[in-house]
Amino acid sequence: MRPGIALIGFFVCLLAGIWIACAGEPAEAATTERVVVNRFSGVAIEGFDPVAYFVDGAAKQGTAEFEANLWGTVWRFRNEGNRASFLAHPEIYGPQFGGYDPADIARGVAVAANPRFYVISAQRLYLFSREANRDAFAANPERFLHEVRKRWPALQEQLGQ
Repeated sequence: MRPGIALIGFFVCLLAGIWIACAGEPAEAATTERVVVNRFSGVAIEGFDPVAYFVDGAAKQGTAEFEANLWGTVWRFRNEGNRASFLAHPEIYGPQFGGYDPADIARGVAVAANPRFYVISAQRLYLFSREANRDAFAANPERFLHEVRKRWPALQEQLGQ
């Protein structure tokens, strides 16, 4: 076997091994955007349907069949009705603070949330990076929201740069 062919084969195997090792891992969410998106796919909140939190009472994955592009971001839904509801009222169904954890925002940092940790409070969706943050917020949302409202405009401006 020629050395060039062996070297190419080595790199192909190496790349295949890396791809296989990473295939089961969720991609890191971007934290330099105003809405948390998967940096590889451009899909918001890891493809979870934001309307499903309200109508199903659970975090449910959307599908590529029912997508919408809003705010330069791809959103996925479970059905046409959820997509239509979101497009009619994104301020209600979209995650507050762009999908960043409000408990972390209250501390002055923007941390991408995990869409599996959520609270619906005052008919708005909040996503959290950790279960402990979700539980603390759920116990007293107004305490957190008071701080978040003070800190979010400056953080949002930084994210948009």
